[in-house]
Amino acid sequence: MPDLKRTPLNDLHRELGARMVEFAGYEMPVQFPMGVMKEHLHCRAAAGLFDVSHMGQVILRGPSDNGATAFEALVPQSIAGLAQGRQRYAFFTNEAGGIEDDLMVANRGDHLFVVVNAACKAGDLALMQAGLPGCEVEEITDRALLALQGPAAEAVLAGHVPGVREMRFMDVIVAGSGFGELWISRSGYTGEDGFEISVAEGQAEALARVLLADDAVRPIGLGARDSLRLEAGLCLYGNDIDAATSPVEAGLDWAIQKIRRKGGARAGGFPGAARILDELENGAARRRVGLAPEGRAPMRAGVALYEAEAGGAPVGAVTSGAFGPTLGAPMAMGYVPAGLSVPGTRLYGEVRGKRLPVLVADLPFVPANFKR
Repeated sequence: MPDLKRTPLNDLHRELGARMVEFAGYEMPVQFPMGVMKEHLHCRAAAGLFDVSHMGQVILRGPSDNGATAFEALVPQSIAGLAQGRQRYAFFTNEAGGIEDDLMVANRGDHLFVVVNAACKAGDLALMQAGLPGCEVEEITDRALLALQGPAAEAVLAGHVPGVREMRFMDVIVAGSGFGELWISRSGYTGEDGFEISVAEGQAEALARVLLADDAVRPIGLGARDSLRLEAGLCLYGNDIDAATSPVEAGLDWAIQKIRRKGGARAGGFPGAARILDELENGAARRRVGLAPEGRAPMRAGVALYEAEAGGAPVGAVTSGAFGPTLGAPMAMGYVPAGLSVPGTRLYGEVRGKRLPVLVADLPFVPANFKR
């Protein structure tokens, strides 16, 4: 894979026996010798270390409130109301009310710190540079990003940065360490408690080795990352959400604060506001739902969903599907008409020409384990 970008941990992945694949233009580990199933279960039981250095890291500086008010012209979230030392899930929207990317934005006092998806990195940077006049948009290219996830994550990381014990879910800190300055958030993409750690690229391998030296920690690849986030009911950009999907359809209305909705002091003013505010008030025609296939066979992305066992046109489609190691059963997410989105509704997914039963299910499949 000579044309792919490599993260600062590439050599370590190979040393640990990772199977490498292409992902978002990077050479990334999809699994380690432990295998996807055991990696997944280990993260749920102890702690897993993920390399997420392919993600985009951006610092935003602006007048008066560090660009927070300006940023609200690009997202439906309350950024001006984000307290110092706190992080918020957000998404860029387009004029049609679709989602251009989902992201994390943190208030670090004298600037905002934004983390965006790898596949959308160039577009997001261009969007911020064009849409935030008077603000400085700086892409950070000399830092790696690690995620330490699982119930043992706090105890492991506190051995090197004691202050993380005081952090709550979505807190952010900048902390000194034996590996230089670390930018730490208590967040992740697994549904488990854990941290995302930005570290200077020259210190990334040393930090990773020290964390992996703990008996509780194992390296985890993209395969288990996907099954973990799916059990947690979390969206994957490009599968479960995209430029044609509205936040309300996607079930992400919880991420739009009251102050940005109709009647709020800072209502609207973001791309696609007309559609999004209307759907917040009146509902969307379709909804993202959990899906529980009967039997043991997963229903993968692209499987058409039908209301009847035979005949009729598709009413929806699966957007993500896999076997859930914690569940011990297959799981999926997809979109169906609002009238068919009630948990317990029976539908049929067409797999290799045969329609198999699937029930609409509550999300998440596995309850979140965040430290509130």
